[in-house]
Amino acid sequence: MPLIKDIEYWLALAHVPLFPINFRRLIDFYGHPRAVFEAKHWLPDWNAVEQDLLWLDQKNNHVLTLFDANYPFMLAEIYDPPFLLFVKGDCELLNSVQLAIVGTRRASGFARQVSWQFAKALSECGFVICGGLSLGIEMASHQGALAGSGKSVGVAFEGLEYVKNTSFSTLVSEISPYNKMAITAETFKRRSRIISGLSVGVLVVEAPENSHALYPVDFALEQGREVFAMPGSVYNPLVKSCHKLIQDGAKLVETVQDIFDELEIYNVRQT
Repeated sequence: MPLIKDIEYWLALAHVPLFPINFRRLIDFYGHPRAVFEAKHWLPDWNAVEQDLLWLDQKNNHVLTLFDANYPFMLAEIYDPPFLLFVKGDCELLNSVQLAIVGTRRASGFARQVSWQFAKALSECGFVICGGLSLGIEMASHQGALAGSGKSVGVAFEGLEYVKNTSFSTLVSEISPYNKMAITAETFKRRSRIISGLSVGVLVVEAPENSHALYPVDFALEQGREVFAMPGSVYNPLVKSCHKLIQDGAKLVETVQDIFDELEIYNVRQT
C-alpha cells in the first residue's frame, strides 16, 4: 500500500477525542491533518504515533484514510464514516459484497449451528461475512465463513492489538492499534455503525428483547441497508426481537435463497 503523505499527522488525529463527523469537518475546512494541528495548536501525542508507525511496519497491517481510493465505498456513504480505518489482513475484502450476521452472545446451540451453516453457504456463493467479534452468533458466523470461502471481516470496538482471535481474513477498527477501550453501550454502537456500513444487509439470527445485538439493525435502517430476521418458536425468549423485526417489515429468512431474492442486484453467484 502506498505511503500516505504526512501519515504521522493522520495518526496523531486518531488520538484526539473527537467524533468522526467533526474530523471530517476539520479536514474539509483546513485541507490536511497537519494544517489542523497548526491551526488548532494541539500537541500531537508523538509517542502514540510512533507506536502506530511501528505497527504499520508489520506485515499485513494497514491504515486507510477516508480519502483513500481503497477506502470501502459502502462505508464512505454513511453519515459519520471513520476518518481512519486500521486494517489487519486483506484490504481488498472491504470493498467486496458483505453481509452482516449478528445476534446474541448467549445464543442457543441450535442458533449457533444455523449461523455457521448460513455463513458457510453464503460465503461459498460470494458474500463476505461481516460482524463483530463477540461469542455466540457472531463468532459462529465467522467460523462458518472461514470453513466456506475462508473470507470474513471482523470489526473490533478497540485497537487490533487487543484482539485475541486473529484467525479472520481481515480485521478492522477505527481505534488505534494499542488503544484499549472499555466495553460500553457507546463503544458497541460505534462498532455497529461500521458493521452495517460495510454491509449490504444485516441478518439477525437470534436476539432477545433489548439486545445490544440490535445496534447494527438500527444503523442499517438509518443507512438504507436491508434487514433480515430468522423466526423461531413463540415460546423462545431469545427470538423476541427477531419476531418484532419481522412484524416491523424485516425480511423473514428461512433459507439462503430468501437472502438471494432480496439482494440479487449484487450479482453474487448462486450454487
